[in-house]
Amino acid sequence: MDDRNIVIGMSGGVDSSVAAYILAEAGYSLTGVFMNNWEEEQGGECTAAQDYQDAKSVCLKLGIPFYSVNFAKEYWDRVFTHFLSEYEKGRTPNPDILCNSEIKFKCFLDYARTAFGAQKIATGHYVRNSVDEDGRGHLLKGTDPGKDQSYFLCSLSSAQVASAVFPVGGMMKSEVRSIASRLGLRTAEKKDSTGVCFIGERNFKKFLMGYLPATPGEIVDADTGRVIGSHDGLMYYTIGQRRGLGIGNIGGGERWFVCGKDMERNVLLVCEGASNPKLFSAGFESDSLHLINPAEWDEIRCMVKYRYRQTERPAVLRRSGRGVSVIFDEPQSGIAPGQFGAFYIGDELIGSAVIDRVMEN
Repeated sequence: MDDRNIVIGMSGGVDSSVAAYILAEAGYSLTGVFMNNWEEEQGGECTAAQDYQDAKSVCLKLGIPFYSVNFAKEYWDRVFTHFLSEYEKGRTPNPDILCNSEIKFKCFLDYARTAFGAQKIATGHYVRNSVDEDGRGHLLKGTDPGKDQSYFLCSLSSAQVASAVFPVGGMMKSEVRSIASRLGLRTAEKKDSTGVCFIGERNFKKFLMGYLPATPGEIVDADTGRVIGSHDGLMYYTIGQRRGLGIGNIGGGERWFVCGKDMERNVLLVCEGASNPKLFSAGFESDSLHLINPAEWDEIRCMVKYRYRQTERPAVLRRSGRGVSVIFDEPQSGIAPGQFGAFYIGDELIGSAVIDRVMEN
């Protein structure tokens, strides 16, 4: 296979557009491919049709071949069914992380190799990577602190990281848009996509109601045990949530937050005030530690984040069998089972773990 032969995932956004331009200018043999991971008849409001046209337009302007591939079945089987299962259990999954490890850097990578004989794939992610002398891939944060997307790639393997190229990872977003404008690409001013493709701009609760039956129940003040409202179904709420609870005028005037779920009694637990101790946790436990490059250690200090738009927090990781316990230096708020905890040492993302249990404060 030729190292200069690269297949790039064209999302129809400005980042993959400029990534393609950079690789083409560098003389790589480049092929653009648009991934369709969701069918309209499955529901939701994915913008695939418009994104496809934008991606095609960019490839035409850059003079590179353009194809599309359909991974809707793989996405449904490997990502969406897991997404529904987790919500049904009252957990908070992140389908974008699973999509990267199962679809973009697995199905797409396999497709690039078999269909085009490509050694590597490229994407417009704001991350960087390196490959050491042993062929192990190391994943690093993107240079732009406001756009770093390493969190979404936290479940990749070393081989997946080593097989990828991230042309815009060392750039600022403003620089990327400037290049797109100079080239006259139709994606230059296109708004960044947010959230999950298959939901689009739709109301998240309404979307979920189409797949999971709603079971209304009581909202209970965790401090007093008093019933103060009703919920539409535990799956529609996440730990730390403060919007959409419908109990704003009850209590001492401070905002209410979701602080727990009693699945057996179908009760949503809430507490008043952002500093309420019931919102905070000492850490979390996971039954499955994932390291991008496996290493032997029993305990290690690192920085941890469990949401995308969050500054990393210092913590200690302690191995326990195949799992790990994460103890923060200071109690943290809004930790929810099902979320991914991502682990960093300096700029390098060393691994991750799905939160299974939250430690009491």
